[in-house]
Amino acid sequence: MIYGIIRLINFAHGDLFMVGAFIGWTVLGALAGMHAPVALVLIVALVLAMAAVGLLAVGIDRVAYQPLLRASRLSILITALGVSLALENGAMIIFGAGFDTYPTNLLPTASFLLGGATVTWIQVGMFALSLLLMAGLYAFVQFTPVGTAMRALSFDQDAARLMGVNVEGVIMITFLLGGGLAAASGVMMGLYYTQINFLMGFLMGLRAFTAAVLGGIGNIPGAMVGGLLIGVLQAFAAGYISSQWQDVIVFAVLILVLVFKPTGIFGERVVERM
Repeated sequence: MIYGIIRLINFAHGDLFMVGAFIGWTVLGALAGMHAPVALVLIVALVLAMAAVGLLAVGIDRVAYQPLLRASRLSILITALGVSLALENGAMIIFGAGFDTYPTNLLPTASFLLGGATVTWIQVGMFALSLLLMAGLYAFVQFTPVGTAMRALSFDQDAARLMGVNVEGVIMITFLLGGGLAAASGVMMGLYYTQINFLMGFLMGLRAFTAAVLGGIGNIPGAMVGGLLIGVLQAFAAGYISSQWQDVIVFAVLILVLVFKPTGIFGERVVERM
């Protein structure tokens, strides 16, 4: 969404994912002593993390990105890298440099067989939640006035402004949505893998960038499909080759896509009009 509107590859997005994981961990720790239903505790942690990181993303946009929207692309790109480093080091100072562990007794451990593979109910629930969030995002972008404004900005910001679109406000909403979704994925990853660290967002951000390029950068359904393909590729690489090679293979795919089909699977070649 962000690239489609302001043509910025937000390298701080992975670190928003990391901040969301830590906020979810903090909320769960604060609610651990309360005798509340597990589902309610998880929903509260997820919602608070999404809200907090969404607001953080809006603040980053207002402070670091919007003043540079008319500057060169290199300036705002360097700023995004600076924001990423600031978030990483801030998290290290606040939460420490070691690994923190999510509560392990919140989610069910039951599983079932599907086509010879063992599938846990945790995986089913997280897959369903991911589909729900993606469907909600797609519906918001396609069928709401704000989503229409977002799509208008992706074509021509000046023309959208002349038609009465509040460009700065729509960009803020875009960052709010992106930050909230990053936080949701961070909380889910923390619940599933249990261990989180202040550096966990960097590599995840690169994987997300690879998924966006694979699907067609700036194309929301393409990014969703690209993320699913990257996940499947990592699983096969870890299962049939080695887990140490899964990121090597993923980034090799990124290079191949950039060389042979830089528009991605669903991307369209843009014709420059004179």
